[in-house]
Amino acid sequence: MEKKKVAVPLVCHGHSRPVVDLSYSPVTPDGYFLISASKDSTPMLRNGETGDWIGTFEGHKGAVWSCCLDKPALRAASGSADFTAKIWDALTGDVLHSFDHKHIVRACAFSEDTHLLFTGGFEKILRIFDLNRPDASPREVDKSPGSIRTAAWLHSDQTILSSCSDIGGVRLWDVRSGKIVHTIETSSPVTSTEVSQDGRYITTADGSTVKFWDANHFGLVKSYDMSCTVESASLEPKHGNKFVAAGEDMWIRLFDFHTGQEIACNKGHHGPVHCVRFAPGGESYASGSEDGTIRIWHTGSSTHEESDSALANGLGGKDKSIDEVTDKMEHVEIAKDEKTEEKIEATTNA
Repeated sequence: MEKKKVAVPLVCHGHSRPVVDLSYSPVTPDGYFLISASKDSTPMLRNGETGDWIGTFEGHKGAVWSCCLDKPALRAASGSADFTAKIWDALTGDVLHSFDHKHIVRACAFSEDTHLLFTGGFEKILRIFDLNRPDASPREVDKSPGSIRTAAWLHSDQTILSSCSDIGGVRLWDVRSGKIVHTIETSSPVTSTEVSQDGRYITTADGSTVKFWDANHFGLVKSYDMSCTVESASLEPKHGNKFVAAGEDMWIRLFDFHTGQEIACNKGHHGPVHCVRFAPGGESYASGSEDGTIRIWHTGSSTHEESDSALANGLGGKDKSIDEVTDKMEHVEIAKDEKTEEKIEATTNA
C-alpha cells in the first residue's frame, strides 16, 4: 500500500502567547532569518532555515502585532499595543529608537532601500519615518478610512498598500503626494497582504477567499474560495507556482497557484493559524498560531516511512528532550507573565 505523505514540521517553542505575525529576511551572506510577533510582547529572531532561536527583543509593554527585518537583516522593527514602534539592533537586541504613537500600532515595514520605516494602526494614519534622522517628525499620509491592519511597500518604495480592520478593500497610496491612487475592492476586510518577491502580484486574504492581483494594473488574476475563514496567505517566491493559506480550522493548506488544487494539508497546530509566510527560497514556509508555536514546514513532505526511520535513528528522541526542556521553560514564563496579565490584556484589547 502506498504511504500517505504527511509533513513533519520543525516546531519552534518560546512564545507564551499567540503568534500573530511572521516575516522572513531576504537571503543574506549569513543565511536568512525569521522574526515573529506575539501577544507576549517579545518579538523573537530565529534562523530561518532551522528555526533555531537566536534572540528575544525585550522592551515592549504590550502585545506586539507586527514585525519585520531590513534587507541585510541587521535591524528589526516592531509595532505594539503599547503605542510604540521600535527599531532594534538585530545583532545585539538593543533598542535603537522608539517612535511614540497615540494608539495601537498594527503594521510596520522597512523600505527596500532600508532608509524609511512606515507604521500604521488604530490612529488611521500612515507615518513614514526617516531612519537617517530618527528624531525628525515623520511624514503623515492622509487619513485612512479605517483602522489600518496590514500594509506593505510596492513599486520600489513609491507606493504603499494598506488594508483596514473594519472595512473591505486595499488602498494604494502614492508616497510623493500622500493620496490614495487606487482601491482594490474586496467584499470583506483584508487580513493579510503580501507583495510577491518579483513584484508581480499582490496576495490578499479576505473572509474565506484568497486572491491574487496584478501589482501594476491591479486587476484580479486569480481568486480561490477556501473551506474556512482564512487569516493569511503567501505565494511561493521562487517559481510562483504554489501558495499556502491558513486560518480558523488550524490547518495549513498548500495549493497549486494555476489551478487552485490542494497539494497538501498540514495538521499540528492546536489553535487558529494567524500568519503564514514562505521562506525566500520557497523550500519551506512558516506558520504562527494561537497556540503560541511557530511551525516550519518543508515544501517536500516526508512520508510516514521516513518519519519512522528518523525515530529509529534517534532523531525523535533528541527532539523530545528539547521539547521537554522548552515546555518547562514556557511554564516558567507563563507563571511570570500572569503577574502582568491584566495590564497586557488591557493594552491588547484597547
